[in-house]
Amino acid sequence: RFVIVCGGGAPARAYQAAAAKLNRPTRDELDRVGIAATHLNAQLVRVMFGALAPDRIVTDPRPSLPAGRPVIIGAGWEPGCSTDYDAVLLARKFGARTVVNFSNIAYVYDKDPRKFRDARPLRSLSWKEFCGRFGCRWSPGLNSPFDPVAARAAQKSGIRVVVADGKNLANIARIIAGGDFEGTVIG
Repeated sequence: RFVIVCGGGAPARAYQAAAAKLNRPTRDELDRVGIAATHLNAQLVRVMFGALAPDRIVTDPRPSLPAGRPVIIGAGWEPGCSTDYDAVLLARKFGARTVVNFSNIAYVYDKDPRKFRDARPLRSLSWKEFCGRFGCRWSPGLNSPFDPVAARAAQKSGIRVVVADGKNLANIARIIAGGDFEGTVIG
């Protein structure tokens, strides 16, 4: 079984920026705009999986989840964290020891690789190293390798996180098969 939790990505940040230009939204309002984008993305992914996924997406990880289909699709839940946190909660619920975070980066880097040509990939980090390097505070639209609220929850639950490029299908197959892969292991 797979649980896929969809983030909001660039559309969420674009809508949050538009909301900020229209008014002075609160942090919760900005989060809710981003959460709505995750729901739309999750519906698209749910349709892609067809009969393999239930007819509804999971938007609250607390109640019982749909059964009978091999793929569950989730989306954002509540303000104050990202879908990374929802993924950790669902991993905990299913007893999974690993969360795989497919991103637009192949690794977690020591600095932003889009801004610094000398950015070095970090192949593994402890949770303490991760929080020391990337901070432990949440803000709406935060662009971090992994949500700091989720990082604390994963650390507390003993869950490791793999951060890898979501466009590299061969690498994704190696991760799923438990083989050698390109990416960063946190935890």
